[in-house]
Amino acid sequence: MGEMANSAVEFYPKGTRDGSHTGEDFAVTVNELRELMELRGADALQKIQDSYGDTEGLCQRLQSSTTDGLSGDPADLERRYQAYGKNFIPPKKPKTFLELVWEALQDVTLIILEAAAIISLGLSFYQPPGKEMEGCGNVSAGAEDEGEADAGWIEGAAILMSVVCVVLVTAFNDWSKEKQFRGLQSRIEQEQKFTVVRKGNVIQIPVADMVVGDIAQVKYGDLLPTDGILIQGNDLKIDESSLTGESDHVRKSAEKDPMLLSGTHVMEGSGRMLVTAVGINSQTGIIFTLLGAGEMEEEGKEKKAKKQDGGVAMEMQPLKSAEGGEVEDREKKKTNVPKKEKSVLQGKLTKLAVQIGKAGLVMSAITVIILVLYFVINTFVVEGRIWMAECTPVYIQYFVKFFIIGVTVLVVAVPEGLPLAVTISLAYSVKKMMKDNNLVRHLDACETMGNATAICSDKTGTLTTNRMTVVQSFLGDVHHRVIPDPGQISPRALDLLVNAIAINSAYTSKILPPDVEGGLAKQVGNKTECGLLGFVLDLRQDYTPVREQIPEERLYKVYTFNSVRKSMSTVIKLPDGSFRLYSKGASEIMLKKCSYILDANGEPRIFRPRDRDEMVKQVIEPMACEGLRTICIAYRDLSGTPEPEWDNEAEIVTELTCITIVGIEDPVRPEVPEAIRKCQRAGITVRMVTGDNINTARAIAAKCGIIHPGDDFICIEGKDFNRRIRNEKGEIEQERIDKIWPKLRVLARSSPTDKHTLVKGIIDSNVIEQRQVVAVTGDGTNDGPALKKADVGFAMGIAGTDVAKEASDIILTDDNFSSIVKAVMWGRNVYDSISKFLQFQLTVNVVAVIVAFTGACITQDSPLKAVQMLWVNLIMDTFASLALATEPPTEALLLRKPYGRNNPLISLTMMKNILGHGVYQLVIIFTLLFIGERIFNIDSGRNAPLHSPPSEHYTIIFNTFVLMQLFNEINARKIHGERNVFDGIFSNPIFCSIVLGTFAVQIVIVQWGGKPFSCAPLNIEQWLWCLFVGVGELLWGQVIATVPSERLPCLKEAGLGLEPGEEEGEELAEDEEEIDCAERELRRGQILWFRGLNRIQTQVLFQDSFKANRNQMFFFCQRDKTENTEICRNSNT
Repeated sequence: MGEMANSAVEFYPKGTRDGSHTGEDFAVTVNELRELMELRGADALQKIQDSYGDTEGLCQRLQSSTTDGLSGDPADLERRYQAYGKNFIPPKKPKTFLELVWEALQDVTLIILEAAAIISLGLSFYQPPGKEMEGCGNVSAGAEDEGEADAGWIEGAAILMSVVCVVLVTAFNDWSKEKQFRGLQSRIEQEQKFTVVRKGNVIQIPVADMVVGDIAQVKYGDLLPTDGILIQGNDLKIDESSLTGESDHVRKSAEKDPMLLSGTHVMEGSGRMLVTAVGINSQTGIIFTLLGAGEMEEEGKEKKAKKQDGGVAMEMQPLKSAEGGEVEDREKKKTNVPKKEKSVLQGKLTKLAVQIGKAGLVMSAITVIILVLYFVINTFVVEGRIWMAECTPVYIQYFVKFFIIGVTVLVVAVPEGLPLAVTISLAYSVKKMMKDNNLVRHLDACETMGNATAICSDKTGTLTTNRMTVVQSFLGDVHHRVIPDPGQISPRALDLLVNAIAINSAYTSKILPPDVEGGLAKQVGNKTECGLLGFVLDLRQDYTPVREQIPEERLYKVYTFNSVRKSMSTVIKLPDGSFRLYSKGASEIMLKKCSYILDANGEPRIFRPRDRDEMVKQVIEPMACEGLRTICIAYRDLSGTPEPEWDNEAEIVTELTCITIVGIEDPVRPEVPEAIRKCQRAGITVRMVTGDNINTARAIAAKCGIIHPGDDFICIEGKDFNRRIRNEKGEIEQERIDKIWPKLRVLARSSPTDKHTLVKGIIDSNVIEQRQVVAVTGDGTNDGPALKKADVGFAMGIAGTDVAKEASDIILTDDNFSSIVKAVMWGRNVYDSISKFLQFQLTVNVVAVIVAFTGACITQDSPLKAVQMLWVNLIMDTFASLALATEPPTEALLLRKPYGRNNPLISLTMMKNILGHGVYQLVIIFTLLFIGERIFNIDSGRNAPLHSPPSEHYTIIFNTFVLMQLFNEINARKIHGERNVFDGIFSNPIFCSIVLGTFAVQIVIVQWGGKPFSCAPLNIEQWLWCLFVGVGELLWGQVIATVPSERLPCLKEAGLGLEPGEEEGEELAEDEEEIDCAERELRRGQILWFRGLNRIQTQVLFQDSFKANRNQMFFFCQRDKTENTEICRNSNT
């Protein structure tokens, strides 16, 4: 606490350092409120009583009203901003462009190149005395004759210039990516709204606009954006684990513990709170400021180094639902790794990078060794020279040249453009997916979605419109198939019905007039309750007078709806001192609690078990079979003396009198059946997991096309599912789940724990050869564990709670199932874009490495010079990644099955293309290298001495090489063996402009590049031959497409060879250690692919930062329970 007291000064807004400013405007200072919010339970109540009398007194001092809230006057809000600060925690400062440049310079490959270039530069200025030069052999002969020895510095300078280009491109890419994520972050922040009372009206405002003195309405599923004091609460339970580390839910009430803290989750109930601290003065803000942004950044980096992708998963601990939490805990203890494993593509790319990096390193080392040995043997053994001191700089210059060639081979071998392609493809997709109503919170989720094999979807709101309407009812012993006339219902029953619906619903649920004349009335709040309120209006009654007569404060006791109760009950006190309980819920569950039912005269009569069975058969099942949701509304009168034991819910909510059973229709969204058909065609199984009755669920599933008559499928209820998957000891067995899930299509009356069990069971299953990739939709707080466990968690943007959104990977801004299909399309497009780029990149790499290696070994010089290689490597890679990663998706992507986790990244067809085009290019280049001078009747460029001028011979080789890559880039647009490589090329203007732009720059380099690029200008005839060979790539592509991949058994090995370690275990969840080993190898410095991994890591870092800022909550408290919980606790004591 001493530490906090010392730093307390830092937290006040301008002008409030000594509290004097706030004293003028309000009777409470920031300091007093901060001290108050640090207390809990009885201490807090005592402090409120001593200082302010009661909460009402505090409210008055803050010039607010517990019933009407603030006036909303801009001047008043501005005063509050000045006095108490804004509800905003400043984000960490973004890295400056110079910092990003410095980071890009840390790349090991670039450092080696810089060193080599500087040595080369230094030695080029050394001119040994002329006489001794002859004794050093013919190392510089020719250069002198051309009078160009003084141009030796150009190569070193050109390499340094190329390095500068690489660094600037990398830094600019990182900078624009950070900017993009900050934009995404602010979009998410703007979308987060909270319900407050202003001028007596309940309105939703952006979280950042909340001020001290606001009266906020908290409800199930909210993530509290400010600190506050509870004024009135119904059965409120809060998960404070994000601040205290304690997983048990804390019960809050105005009488016992009214302190509510920002960053905590409402797990049950509802209430109203007075906002007492916002932004950096809230408990969340205090901890943020105590830790300091700098420290957080350091911590973040360290953690990222330890577990590159794990950070995302650890930000939110799984929510402790009855069993789900324990399951997650057991898993954590067992594997000791974060839950979210690497995405399919990331895992494959990491392995591929390790392979290529090792190969490149070996090739470059061998190149340098062969060159040095050849030079030494040739100079000192064959020619019999002796090493003279004055010749040392000349020899060293040769060795530096060899070293540069070696590094060049390595630079070309390592696919630098690959991480750039991944970044561009993902960033491009994320931006476009926003237009398709997918707000992506974790970048890799977008790509994982392309491999999804199963989707477990909610019914209400996702498959259906979530516009509830009562269409049938059973009232007064009559089953009405349309809305009855009020005259057909006894006045007593009608009065009870209106009261039961009006009072026993959240007062935030209401029906508002339509926005446009003749439109549908607006449903605000819980859609089921809106359906019931609509029923009251259809009966020509009004619910508002009832609510005005019995305002929310007068509700005596509320048992809020949760997934265990599947019902909601409200108790009111009647004028004679007795109590009345109204209850509504799932019809089968409620009828078991009913002992009476209202007859045609509105009088209660006995309701026996056999009557109940009759009711289920005659009323509930027919309604359910029509796809209606059945809800029972009931009441019970309780004596006031002695007052009932309200905490004994089982005794209170029993012996009820049934008023009515209603059938609520929630129509299937018109676009859903087609979307589900697309999923099934794309090899994705859709399963419906719902809390509804099994008959309703089955009827809706049939309408959606999830189940078809005559198919072999299973539809079961949650309790049957649990019975069939557990052994005699009640433990879940994977073998039992494996017998059910492949045929399961509908899981009805399921709890969130059942959903979690099903998702985990499918993911862990080994029944099918391919490990299943599961997507899950969820909207409730208790869906958290299932959303976390799934490979991709979709939260509902409209109906979803903050907790569900926090646990998800993608938010569906329109709550529509067809948006999930778009996510699948984009995901597959990302995977294909990376595959296209790989196909192109690896062809370039294979050819360039072999040419540089064999050329160096045979002619003691690489036909492609270091600067030319850097042009090929940097510009072609960067441009190609931009061109191939921005291809828009097409419907054709949904016509094939998912690739699967264990399929190699390089398919058989791709391998055929890479090797086929590689062979073509190598034949052409080696032909030009060894007999090119005779074909074109020009001087040979082979065995040229140091610093000799550029030759036409080697320029033709360089030009032909680049043009072949350009035309092969067009071939690379297709990876499944399609013949028409130009199909849809004009729908991607980026691709066209990049191909033409690269060609234009190539002309400039060849004709005017001169010494820096080692190019001699070519004439028209030579250009036409180069172009002719380039276009030959397209024709050769058609020849390759004719060869069936299956006929090339040798390729199978090659394709799979890039995927080591997969056979050790189909399941990457169990096999994460193996990926980590690969990463450790990368980090040892054996492989120069750091820049790529840094880019991917930076993405994760950005996601974390915007995710954290989205709710201004302390994920660091959760990420490392051992250290940080302690910090949180200290700040709370």
